[in-house]
Amino acid sequence: MNTSSFETRAMRPTTSREDYHVGLCGYILVILSYVLIFITFPFSLTVCLKVVQEYERAVMFRLGRILGGAKGPGLFIIVPCVDAYTKVDLRTVTFDVPPQEILTKDSVTVAVDAVVYFRVFDPVISITNVEDAPKSTQLLAATSLRNVLGTKSLQEILSDRESIAQTMQAALDEGTECWGVRVERVEVKDVRLPVQLQRAMAAEAEAAREARAKVIAAEGEQKAARALKDAADVIMQSPTALQLRYLQTLTTIASEKNSTIVFPIPKLNYEDFLRGQIELMQAAIGSFRTS
Repeated sequence: MNTSSFETRAMRPTTSREDYHVGLCGYILVILSYVLIFITFPFSLTVCLKVVQEYERAVMFRLGRILGGAKGPGLFIIVPCVDAYTKVDLRTVTFDVPPQEILTKDSVTVAVDAVVYFRVFDPVISITNVEDAPKSTQLLAATSLRNVLGTKSLQEILSDRESIAQTMQAALDEGTECWGVRVERVEVKDVRLPVQLQRAMAAEAEAAREARAKVIAAEGEQKAARALKDAADVIMQSPTALQLRYLQTLTTIASEKNSTIVFPIPKLNYEDFLRGQIELMQAAIGSFRTS
């Protein structure tokens, strides 16, 4: 058997007849109250008739003892002088957990705030077992937030908010079950870091980005050098390819309308130069005789 459910049933007020035994004086007061109602009828209806809304329940006490379960929604009757009632709102309530200064597992101080959604599922228990269920839930949420995040590192707090919220919800729901309160949702709103730590993390991130940029640039140069080597190997296989490359370069330069064009000429020795001049003159004389 679950311990929490056993404690809940043990603390729940019973509805047996022994609980309503108020003694002789109590019965006399109840009878006098009914007599007063009949004497002042119908004006007494303005005091006896009460209404609770659809989202509310009324917990009634007769001479300090709970009278049955929760009343409502709708119309119900109370006996003046001996009956008292308390309204309980069953709607979901939300509240912000104040920012908590927390020392993480890796010795970093952070400020964390959260939001909690809860509702009352048992009005009788929420009135009889705790003085102020919403306030108690708020204090327990602040304590649970510190306890849960104190076991996490900074990286886990920043990246695993969903699992942290689920852990907090389970811890809160277990603690508030005996109060008649059910925690429906917990969300970590913000994690604020010290200014010095923010600067250090920014510098670390910038250095990491610069290192990645240098690696990418080096990889690009390596691929470019490999492509140039492959192109040189192709040109070496065909001497005409080098001349075509020269012509392509000249075409590119001429398209930009430059006033000066530099044409590369391979280095020759003196004998080659004379031989070239003789061949050029012979070609010119031959063309002149033909013309």
